[in-house]
Amino acid sequence: MKVLITSDWYKPVINGVVTSIVNLENELRARGHEVRVLATSRTHSSWKEDNTYYFLGSVPVDKIYPLARMTVLFKHTFIQELIDWKPDVIHSQCELNSYIFAQIISKKTGAPIVHTYHTVYEQYTHYFSFNQKIGQKAVKEFSKWTLNKSHAVIVPTDKVKTLLLRYGVRRKIFVVPSGISLDRFNIHFTKEDQAKMRRQLGIPENHQVMVTLGRIAQEKNIQELIEYVHRMNRPNFTYVIVGDGPYRQELESLVEKLGEKKRIIFTGMVTPEQTPYYYRVGDIFGSASSSETQGLTYVEALACGLPAVCRKDPCLDDVIFHGYNGYQFSNYEEFAESVHRILDHPERCEEMGQHSCKIADKYSARVFGRKVEQVYKKVIAKKQENKA
Repeated sequence: MKVLITSDWYKPVINGVVTSIVNLENELRARGHEVRVLATSRTHSSWKEDNTYYFLGSVPVDKIYPLARMTVLFKHTFIQELIDWKPDVIHSQCELNSYIFAQIISKKTGAPIVHTYHTVYEQYTHYFSFNQKIGQKAVKEFSKWTLNKSHAVIVPTDKVKTLLLRYGVRRKIFVVPSGISLDRFNIHFTKEDQAKMRRQLGIPENHQVMVTLGRIAQEKNIQELIEYVHRMNRPNFTYVIVGDGPYRQELESLVEKLGEKKRIIFTGMVTPEQTPYYYRVGDIFGSASSSETQGLTYVEALACGLPAVCRKDPCLDDVIFHGYNGYQFSNYEEFAESVHRILDHPERCEEMGQHSCKIADKYSARVFGRKVEQVYKKVIAKKQENKA
């Protein structure tokens, strides 16, 4: 099968969409499929690298979505080359720039479009709208209009499927959780390695650690965790925030204002190769985000053997099980109680970490690739049936 993946984001950008794409293309190739990627260039030029086409010069449109870019031209030899290649299916990963190219190639070749809806844009209205209600209405209409032009939609959780049905999306919606490369997180990391890395980060020897990893943005609600850690009566406790983003300066100012610079540490951006080690700096993983469609960092943390303490959200229903591999909280009291329950009982903490690893196995890239392949086959068969 020839599979064309289109996306506004691709390597070297680091985010959940890119991680999902890379894992998918690797698994599809391992299953014997031919895969090409068409992505928006981050510069003002186009180039081809192996089976990846970086298309045209583009301009930033961060007001729509962080790191988003829009091309200014829609004709190029790369597009014709991909049309001549005649893909069997086009898997679109973004609703903006690259979706236009997916439509063009689909019309010329007859290849059906399967679209993955990665982002709950309702949580991002502060980037492009002065009024939340107006922004949410615009998101609803834009999402419905875009997705109804595809032949099928993939979402990572039932939470997102319910949302799209409420929007009025009429296409068949398949729930396929994104997978991660579990081998990447299966590293040798001893207690001595952990102690050494903690010293390098300035964490006191007797402290227990909660870690958060990802883009530091307003919608991730890291501010809530900072305030909770400040309120919590647990002096020998450090909160490590791994990553970077547009909201970091505001959060650092908040930490300084609260007098917590010694107990709340910002590491800055780390490479994908480093992330398994930074997860293992922690005793537990924490998140207060409610903007996730799935949240690959949750699964990565589980794969590293961490119990999780996260704000209650429907996308976590099959990821964090209360009292088994962590807890979901709705307020400060539940957060503090959850942290105490885990960290005050080392044996329970270790047992929960083992349970986390078992749950992470369900989200392997191998399982992900197989399920997406099944979606492709169903969509292609349906399109051929409609032709007959």
